[in-house]
Formats: sequence, structure tokens, C-alpha cells
Amino acid sequence: MAEQTALPESTGATGAISAGPPTPAAPSPAPDKPDAAVVRDALAVGVAVGLSGFAFGVTAAGSGLSLLQICALSLFVFTGASQFALVGALAAGGNPYTAAAGAFFLGVRNAFYGLRLSQLLVLPRAVRPLAAHWVIDETTAVTVAQPTRRAARIGFTVTGLTLYVLWNLTTLVGAMGAEALGDTEAWGLDAASPAVFLALLAPMLRSTTERATAGVAVLLALTLLPVLPAGVPVLLSALAAPVVLFLMGRRKRGAVTASPGKTTETKGGRDS
Repeated sequence: MAEQTALPESTGATGAISAGPPTPAAPSPAPDKPDAAVVRDALAVGVAVGLSGFAFGVTAAGSGLSLLQICALSLFVFTGASQFALVGALAAGGNPYTAAAGAFFLGVRNAFYGLRLSQLLVLPRAVRPLAAHWVIDETTAVTVAQPTRRAARIGFTVTGLTLYVLWNLTTLVGAMGAEALGDTEAWGLDAASPAVFLALLAPMLRSTTERATAGVAVLLALTLLPVLPAGVPVLLSALAAPVVLFLMGRRKRGAVTASPGKTTETKGGRDS
């Protein structure tokens, strides 16, 4: 008696045999995140970073800015790293235009954040100019981590609102308190600006390229600091990015060129 052989399952018409691998299942949608969890995470970021406005207020007062100028920076600029860069350059005796240029170029990154967030949030045209004022490192980090558009909008709004209110309040308190403290250098508060700036920057350095770029930028700034006016070394340290990218590109091309060719197996033997 002939042995029976199980026929493969057919698809479509009777007797047709399916060819190729089965069609993969559609990816499951991202799980929803409770609104309360999004608000909790956003508040944690907003409160933690917002309190550092006190350090900015003290440092800015120590650099010679008036109370009105300090509060205007936090209200209308609202980019912590750029604000610290500006007052740091002024405190070091830099030219105001050079200090402002350094702060401007440091804040350009927010424009690229905005391109990404516009796709995630899809906000009405009427609120986009207001939302653009809150496009900073912290709101971007919270927003892109959310699984749905609803969660992204909640995270962006809560982080931006909390951080904006706290940053401006603590800036005011810090600036007013600096007058009572007197000389900020005597208290060691002149180190607040670079300390907070590094605290904001460090978590962003995740890849080897980013860490190498930061290292080269530091070396450039320290090397040029004794020979150039204050503020200029910060601007020139931006050259670290193209230098690192060029060197890493050459390294990858060299590795590809130096790798031996792969041999190919054939039925009749081995071709080199």
C-alpha cells in the first residue's frame, strides 16, 4: 500500500499550493500609557530642571545683569543652556555680541527638535507659535518617549508648563537672593553655571561620536581660551563636530578597504 503524504495547506483556489514564507502578522499597536503616568513623568522632569533656575538667577546677577534683564532672559529666551552660555561669557569679560552669538548658535538645536515634535504633536496652527517657545531639551525628551499622540501632547504640555513657571520663579528668587549674598564668587556660586550646564549636557552624550565630539570641543575651548577674547573659544569649539565626523568617516572607509575579500562557495570547489 502506497504511503500517504500530507499535502501542504492551499490558499485561494482548490489545489493551489502556497509559495514562499507565510505573510508576517501585522505589528501590534503601541500600548496605551495611562495619563496619570505621563503626568507623573512630566512633572518629575519639570520640577527637577525648573529648580535649577535659581542657579541661573544667582549666576546672572553675578555677571552684572540687572534684575529686569535676568527675568527677561528667562521669560523670552527660555533655553537654559543658551542662557548659561550667555551669562558665563559675560562674566568672563566677553563682548556682549560675541556672547549673544554663542548663545544663539547653541539654541539653534531647538529648531531641529521642532521639526521632530511637529510630526508627533500635529498641533493646530493657532497654538504652534506658543508651543514653539517650549521646544527645549526636556520637553523633547519627554515627548518622544511617549507611545501615542495623546500621551505625547500631555507630556509636552505638562513638562513645558511646569518647567516654564518654575524656571522663571526660581530665576527671580535667585537674582533677588544674589543681591543679599553679595559677591557670588566668595560663595563659590560662580561655578553654578558650568556645573548646571554639564548636568544638562551629560545625559545627551550616549554614542561614541557624541562623547568624542564633546571631548574635542572641550580641548579646543581650553586651548584657545588663553589666546582669544572671552566667548570666541566657545564659538570655535563648534568645529569639533565636523572634525570628529571627518575622522570617523575616514576610519570606517579605511576599515572597509583593509578587510579581506570574502570567498564564495561553489558546487565545483572554492573561488577566491
